[in-house]
Amino acid sequence: MIEPHAPAPPGTVPSPRSGPGPARLPVRPATGRFLVLAGVFVCAACGLVYELELVALASYLIGDSITQASVVLSVMVFAMGIGSLLAKRLRCRAAAGFGAVEALLALVGGCSAMSLYAVFAWTGDWGGAWAGGSSYVLVAFSLAIGLLIGAEVPLLMELIQRVRRQDAGGAVADLFAADYVGALAGGLAFPFLLLPLLGQLTATLITGTVNALAGSALVLGLFRQDLTRRGRWLLVVVNLLVLALLASAAVLVDDFERFARHAMYGRDVRVAIHTEVQDIVLTGGTDGRRLDLYLDGRLRVSGSDERRYHEALVHPAMNGPHARVLVLGGGDGLAVREVLRHPGVRHVDVVELDTEFVELARTDPALSALNGHAYRDPRVRVVAADAFGWLREAPLAAYDVVVSDLPDPANTSSTKLYSQEFYGLARGILADGGRLVVHAGPVASRPRAFWTVDATVRAAGLRTVPYSVGGRDPEAAGGSRIPHDWGYVLASRTRPHLGTAAGAPGVPSLQAGVRAAERTRLGGLPPSTLVHPRYAD
Repeated sequence: MIEPHAPAPPGTVPSPRSGPGPARLPVRPATGRFLVLAGVFVCAACGLVYELELVALASYLIGDSITQASVVLSVMVFAMGIGSLLAKRLRCRAAAGFGAVEALLALVGGCSAMSLYAVFAWTGDWGGAWAGGSSYVLVAFSLAIGLLIGAEVPLLMELIQRVRRQDAGGAVADLFAADYVGALAGGLAFPFLLLPLLGQLTATLITGTVNALAGSALVLGLFRQDLTRRGRWLLVVVNLLVLALLASAAVLVDDFERFARHAMYGRDVRVAIHTEVQDIVLTGGTDGRRLDLYLDGRLRVSGSDERRYHEALVHPAMNGPHARVLVLGGGDGLAVREVLRHPGVRHVDVVELDTEFVELARTDPALSALNGHAYRDPRVRVVAADAFGWLREAPLAAYDVVVSDLPDPANTSSTKLYSQEFYGLARGILADGGRLVVHAGPVASRPRAFWTVDATVRAAGLRTVPYSVGGRDPEAAGGSRIPHDWGYVLASRTRPHLGTAAGAPGVPSLQAGVRAAERTRLGGLPPSTLVHPRYAD
């Protein structure tokens, strides 16, 4: 039988509570608890902004958004666990430890985007052992930020208990509720507010500033009695230095971005814009200098040898009926230029997601001259839409020719535009005898991706002729970084004939291009689908 608990005899001194007692607060405990949870909210929002910024910038600079997101998220979550374990040693000095962690997090997180961009700009062409330098820096920042975010949790748990002692389960629930709501706010603020209004670099610097202010205000305003006089002054000085560094970087960010752009593209940068879809940079194009077009840091068009690429893409597909033509992608207007060189073209529909890119191709003097002012032709109609979604609504048998001039399948975000489902939709809009041509990326350097495109087109019920065009124009040999070969897949319901129409511009060595592609053939490759993309090397 369990005896009821008997009260302690009179005069017995109760055993002291383990751990430090309640903090001496300048406000009531309820207000103090609210302020701690508000600090948790702000710090969580800042932490998620750092995370999203690393993912976004790495996707722009390095490519393959799925890989970059996986690396950042997995490394950061792992580091958060390690940070929580390491911070257990600081619980006896929770206020000082939290102030130091937030100051360091504000500095590291706030400068992370600028540092990653600097490494990409100034060391991106080193090669050798540093070929993946940007990826190494991405992992390092993910690890450092994760360690510091993880260290916040046990320190904040100790601080909230110092305000008002409560059961561990209730404290954890309150802490995580504020943390998750703050993460929601940061996750929504980044794409809808910070990125469009401030840009990637300034947004991260501002986030670091908010982080430093929130952390220092919480410690110095609420828990200053837990710090020695020397500790308070040290924390003030450290935070002022962090804020000064972040403010200086924010003031100089435009100059930094300009110098970094020159390091990547040379000093002939003429246009640099960030649209809702991509970063666009034009270099040259005046005084006889070659026009180069960069999208998200990668050379997509070189004015000296782009004609070889677009002629090989368009003219074989135009060998046959071609009154109604659809161009998917190709916002630069260069594929449209080649289409319009064929007599008998009645109308051309261009489906391009980035309307600002199309407007640049229409209005920029050098680029519009290069595309032959294609967008001024009344037969050309531009549709601002995602190619996949637009095909789902397109009328059946509406086009004689479909030209797919889309980013390489190496770009993870574009793999749905190289899927079996996508080519099935394209097959449905082809008229009898219609042809589809697909830019399938370089053959020699990425044969597996190229032949996966071929296998995927065939899986959609079309017969194919793969071919490639190699070499460079002599004037491009000195500076063009375009791949040495371009690969294409010509397809139709019946086996297409690879050639060019009588009177149309010829493409040299098409049959040699077929043989060159065949020498790299990889058989037995499965098609790529929406739920099982297969273009990663």
